[in-house]
Amino acid sequence: MGCTTLLVGKNASNDGSTMISRTDDGFFGVKKLVVMDPKHHKKTYKSVISHLEVALPETALRYTACPSVDETHGVWAATGINEKNVGMTATETITSNPRVLSADPLVRLKKPEKRGEKEIPGGIGEEDIVTLVLPYIHTAREGVERLASLLETYGTYEMNGIAFNDENEVWWMETIGGHHWMARRVPDDRVVVMPNQFGMDSFDLADAFGEKKDHLCSADLREFIRDNRLDLNQNGAFNPRDVFGSHTDMDHIYNTPRAWFMGRYLTPFSHRWDGPDAEFTPESDNIPWAFTPDRKIAVEDVKYLLSGYYQGTPYNPYTGQDTGKRGMYRSIGINRTGVTSVCQIRPDKPDPIKGIEWICFGSTAFDALLPVYPNVPKMPKYLSEVTLDVSTENFYWGTRLIGALADANYATSIQFIERYQNAVMTEGRKILREYDKKIAEGEDPSVLIKANEKLCEMAKKQTTETLGKVLHDASLHMKNGYNRADN
Repeated sequence: MGCTTLLVGKNASNDGSTMISRTDDGFFGVKKLVVMDPKHHKKTYKSVISHLEVALPETALRYTACPSVDETHGVWAATGINEKNVGMTATETITSNPRVLSADPLVRLKKPEKRGEKEIPGGIGEEDIVTLVLPYIHTAREGVERLASLLETYGTYEMNGIAFNDENEVWWMETIGGHHWMARRVPDDRVVVMPNQFGMDSFDLADAFGEKKDHLCSADLREFIRDNRLDLNQNGAFNPRDVFGSHTDMDHIYNTPRAWFMGRYLTPFSHRWDGPDAEFTPESDNIPWAFTPDRKIAVEDVKYLLSGYYQGTPYNPYTGQDTGKRGMYRSIGINRTGVTSVCQIRPDKPDPIKGIEWICFGSTAFDALLPVYPNVPKMPKYLSEVTLDVSTENFYWGTRLIGALADANYATSIQFIERYQNAVMTEGRKILREYDKKIAEGEDPSVLIKANEKLCEMAKKQTTETLGKVLHDASLHMKNGYNRADN
């Protein structure tokens, strides 16, 4: 599953908020945004993919989730914010290497091959992780600690990256083989870019085995590295990416170019990204995991980056110029994205409105990012009542339709897309200002239900109007167009 993650520390953002964001790039999986009520809490969770049963804590918190509409293959909750204003996104599929995977194999479901044999369940994975963790944590660090316990107990059947945030901290966690893991607190002044590879390029083992201030890891990680001769580093340096990650030809087409595009945007002056003297190219293996951006980063920047398709470079698949490099690298904004979210936690707001979940569906290159208040008992029907049937009555299908039509007619439709994206963001921010003020003035938090309805009414109006425009534009470019004056 190819996704892209972007993490923003509180001193790197324009308003002091922390942000974690990810494109959930499934295979056109239909998604919705819902609120999970703890009164429906179950005592046991069973995974569809790995057939694993996990006992759950006695009590749970309310949280938002973006599950699959078709749960044939599991819930796949993807992302959310709980009532304690802790955000989570899971998972970013990451890479590893045979040295790691042979030393600590992935824990996959083993079905009986002969009569009389018992099935052996697999570990946990992307299907399960948000559901198993987010309802039970009160801080971002607690998220790392709970997931670490689950990994050590049950293992995982895939390599995953997971992000957590609260009003003070952002934590990034990466799995190592079947049972091992490591996690870092994102420095407050940094932005992290993660394009489907093992990301961390530095790690303080002394802190992880000492004060544990900014680094956490498996209790036996040092022995695991030593006993399996995993350390490829020189001169005493420790780069986890070299030890646990990959450096393949496919990385240079599918992964590292995305890090290059994001880094280029974040630090256009601090680093050289183009030309013969470039410090980093789209195929560099040493693009940093985290950057101090040249300017503060806002939600609009996060959306732009997660919509990226190499605008302003020879690799843009939509360019009208014959660059010889058009479309050669995997874009960030792709056709099969199900949902993209930005979990934003604002430290200067009252608890009911600290969290804002910005959400969009379909290809990020063509959709619009809508903010909602997550600390509510339910979401509007426009976001939550999505079916497998195509319909303009919900945000998911409306934006999917816009993307499919605009992609085929990019040159003439992009003007409508840019206006649509700006309108939803602008009007969304206006409504947030209105209801932030109401809460600050003492109104009951139940008013946030009305706020979300108002946000969705606005999004539906903008989406319907834009769909009409791109549909008309696409109709003008149909191959069977003909007029009598054409002869």
